[in-house]
Amino acid sequence: MLRGVAPSQRLNRKKLAATLGVQHDVISRRQARLCGLSEEALKHRLRPGGPWQRILPGTYLTVTGRPTSVQRDMAALLYAGPGSVMTGLAALRGQGLGGPAPGATDVLIPAEHQRKNAGFVRVWRTERLPENTVVLGRRRYAPPARAVADAARWMADLRTVRALVAGAVQRGECPVYLLVRELDEGPVRGSALLRQALGEAAAGVASGAEADLADLIKRGKLPSPVLNARLYRPDGTLVAVPDAWWQEAGVAAEVDSREWHFSPADWERTMRRHAEMSSLGIIVLHFTPRQIRTEPDRVIAAIADALRSGASRPPLPVVTRRAA
Repeated sequence: MLRGVAPSQRLNRKKLAATLGVQHDVISRRQARLCGLSEEALKHRLRPGGPWQRILPGTYLTVTGRPTSVQRDMAALLYAGPGSVMTGLAALRGQGLGGPAPGATDVLIPAEHQRKNAGFVRVWRTERLPENTVVLGRRRYAPPARAVADAARWMADLRTVRALVAGAVQRGECPVYLLVRELDEGPVRGSALLRQALGEAAAGVASGAEADLADLIKRGKLPSPVLNARLYRPDGTLVAVPDAWWQEAGVAAEVDSREWHFSPADWERTMRRHAEMSSLGIIVLHFTPRQIRTEPDRVIAAIADALRSGASRPPLPVVTRRAA
């Protein structure tokens, strides 16, 4: 018998409907029994072809069909138990933020609790539960900075971590200083890629594609550029903020990613910025993320040629300020 549930308790349909209403048609076995559902009635609902289905151990979806992402989130939290909080990529998705599609649902639980991974849920015991959770109905999510940091620690590919961090920062979901705080306060294990991505962000790298360009410049043994420098006319008018800038040669390199320049308005801004820089004599190079990945030798050669050409000219009337 389930502790706290009398064997003769009758089904409280109103309580059951209210629970399912706030939990997106997901319920735990304990909750069902507390609503007065008997073991026989529960088995009947869960029969093959019945109206209910097991979604996780002791956790049920009370409608037919595949569970939605919200229902999966609710089920994960019910399975993980009191005090649990979703984090990682699933938490970003659950809050309507960006990031790659989650392969699993990561849930934090208090360190003293015992719960194993099951189905699509990965359980992480921690003594550092988020202080301020994002609550949506009965779903609890880690704040964006914690979710990004946790997701990055479980990734094995630097490019994916870069894209995750840069995307979150560019979209305004979490400033760099909050990610740095999460890095400092969290576990050291698994933090190497996150540390590198944050170091690049602090140095002025604004996207994963720009980080790939910076890596390629190093591998090609080209002179180090200033990343995301602010370029001004002598009268103080801002001209542009190119991704990479070689001041002595007057060369700028831009990474034209579809993610950030897909609309006609974005493309027009890119072309207007190109024209502004060219009017000052700046040699402007444009590369796509795909070119950087698949044609590295051509990209290096193009930059090297531009640097040689630019270095033969008198200095340009451009004032450079490094990114804050």
